[in-house]
Amino acid sequence: MIAVIYSGSNHADWRLADKGRTIASFKTSGINPYFDDEKHILQILNKNINLIHHAEEIKRIYFFGAGSSSDEMKAVVHDAFAAFFKFAKITVSHDIEGAAIACCKNMPGIIGICGSGSNAAWYDGKKIKPNNYGLGYILGDEGSGNWLGRQLIKSFMNETLPEAIRTKFTKRYDADRTNLLEKVYRGKQPALFLSSFTDFFIDNQDEQYLKSVIKNGFDRLINTYLLPLHKQYPQAPLHFEGSVAFAFQDHLRQAAADVKLEITHIIKEPINNLLTFYSNKN
Repeated sequence: MIAVIYSGSNHADWRLADKGRTIASFKTSGINPYFDDEKHILQILNKNINLIHHAEEIKRIYFFGAGSSSDEMKAVVHDAFAAFFKFAKITVSHDIEGAAIACCKNMPGIIGICGSGSNAAWYDGKKIKPNNYGLGYILGDEGSGNWLGRQLIKSFMNETLPEAIRTKFTKRYDADRTNLLEKVYRGKQPALFLSSFTDFFIDNQDEQYLKSVIKNGFDRLINTYLLPLHKQYPQAPLHFEGSVAFAFQDHLRQAAADVKLEITHIIKEPINNLLTFYSNKN
């Protein structure tokens, strides 16, 4: 039996399969070693009945997750999994590598991620070429869910939100300045809190002000990450993965077209493509 996992910071998608047949499909809390230590990851695993039931049957694990970029961060995930899955060979990789495999399989391409966070990279058909992107929710993540949330909260507290949107926001979240600052600066996982406002953008995306925020985020994402990659690899197809990219794909495609880029694929979740890829290898 194999387990394939794709994890953002909000949640992790799991697929368990045996001889090409899906045994279980479920979600757990997100597993990000920047936020979660080995003990907390083990707590997540021990809460899921599917994992408890199949732990000893799983012989190969393919994990792709946000934050699993350095050897040190990968080791946090690997060691927690090794303590739980006693008989499994475990591979831990960055989420952007999983997105690349899901979109490109064994073909080269440029990969963009835009979900709760954002990132981009060149994939040569076998592995991701390292770069200086992926700076996280404080220094980067342009256009992502937590970036959108950051802009919305700042506008609310600076009293620059248009009145109609401010009224909707206040009614929906019962928000006040003290409470918002507390959750951003003293909350356990502020990036998750910030990205939780993505649904507000989805539900009100016809509002011109929110459209402009979305456009600004995508313009920053494309100009900061995708254009430099396109200049290096001008013939490579461009793919996107992520909940925000998928939810606002018309806006994203237009932002790309504005700088003469064309997006080949936009997928919301890579997990099923990853399962197919690794089921065919085993």
